[in-house]
Amino acid sequence: MSKNLNKTILVTGHAGFIGSHLTEKLLDSGFKIIGVDDFNDFYNPERKKENVKEFLKHKNFKQYQVNILDQKKLNQIFDNHKIDLVIHLAARAGVRPSLANPKLYWRVNVKGTNNLLDLANKYKIKQFIFASSSSVYGNQEKVPFTETDRLEKPVSPYAASKQEAEKLCRKLAAKSGMKMTILRFFTVYGPKGRPDMAPYLFTKNILTGKTISRYGDGSSSRDYTYIDDIVDGLIRAINQPLAYEIINLGNNQPVSLNQFISLIEKLIGKKALIQEKPRHPADVRQTYADITKAKKLLNWQPKTDLETGMKKFIDWFLKDTSLYPDNYFGNFSSSH
Repeated sequence: MSKNLNKTILVTGHAGFIGSHLTEKLLDSGFKIIGVDDFNDFYNPERKKENVKEFLKHKNFKQYQVNILDQKKLNQIFDNHKIDLVIHLAARAGVRPSLANPKLYWRVNVKGTNNLLDLANKYKIKQFIFASSSSVYGNQEKVPFTETDRLEKPVSPYAASKQEAEKLCRKLAAKSGMKMTILRFFTVYGPKGRPDMAPYLFTKNILTGKTISRYGDGSSSRDYTYIDDIVDGLIRAINQPLAYEIINLGNNQPVSLNQFISLIEKLIGKKALIQEKPRHPADVRQTYADITKAKKLLNWQPKTDLETGMKKFIDWFLKDTSLYPDNYFGNFSSSH
């Protein structure tokens, strides 16, 4: 798209799961991309290096291995490039791990976001898109979750950090007039997905005959949203700069944990060995996105149902030779 040739986008967290899918799509669409990622060890950094391998060959891509807490280095990046738009995906992720290190989550997700907002303001960036999370809704009973809902008390430091980062975005938008879109993602899954999340863990353990942990009675539910749909929402937000909006991006089809396990069993053709555990205190009971606003403002709606998306994920998983030798999983395929 020729109209994008002179548009430069700074993507933080570009080497992660969502960031690498988005960066690939943006490069294919003709944007110039500045990628910022610290390649931390939350999971094996080699996975992130694999994610960005092809980008490094692209003439419109420039990568910086920088932590978003390092404002001096961030400042140099803004100084070196004429950036039109910031998409801020970088964060300490994971609800349960945040209980073990709440101060780190607060620093990265709040102070790091503040650093980027300060620089976006200083360098008069026209548009800022912030990746928030369905976790900000907490344990509320009212469903589906709507952007105007009063936010409940967060049940994890991760959720609290995302709530606070949203407030910072709102303050800057009000003060500066910068176009600001906050996208609340609902349980994103798909190829290259994070190895600490249920789709990956369950698939791996069912395939290899290891037990999976089921927290609670399996009635908790999640609004699993396929990665391609999330990327589509991000691109629509780029193309539709809004004064200040919070928008849910979710599948609008919550699925219980028991249904999710049954689906993976069906796709793999093998029963799960389930170890029952008490419900984790950091886990919310349900997530369920009202996507009326996304449809109206971005003309967006999800296109991938969970069975289709998980089949694509399992196909990718079985071909992911960066982790496993050939035939590690025997003759399984997701068409069983």
